[in-house]
Amino acid sequence: MAAELRLGTKVFYKIGEVSALTKLPAYVLRFWESEFSFLKPKKSSGHQRLYVQRDVETVLEIKRMLYEEGYTIPGLKKLWSKRIRPRAKRATPRVVASRIKGEVVAILRMLESSGSPVSRGRQVKPDQLPLGLVVGNAKEDIG
Repeated sequence: MAAELRLGTKVFYKIGEVSALTKLPAYVLRFWESEFSFLKPKKSSGHQRLYVQRDVETVLEIKRMLYEEGYTIPGLKKLWSKRIRPRAKRATPRVVASRIKGEVVAILRMLESSGSPVSRGRQVKPDQLPLGLVVGNAKEDIG
């Protein structure tokens, strides 16, 4: 008898192997491919479906959301489209710097309220900051 197949042991999985791994019939996998545009396994030159690990994980997530969480196919499509929608516009460096500055200020306020060495006016080396927090080394002050 063949050894039990486990996820992560191969680079590509055929539809029968994915069916066994996910405990779903092959026809369900083919149907989901037609319903969910984000589930597109590669096809070999012989037109066999070749799933990579990420595809199998996607199938398992679809299965969980449909069977355990009670989503409908249209509801899951809508939810997934919101999850994978690309950002409309990239933030400029100035906007990113401003956000980072705001986060650093918030972290410093939390440190001050917690009674850390930073709040008592002592000089703190970067390796002494909690969670490896390193703030500095900028040549210009972000204003």
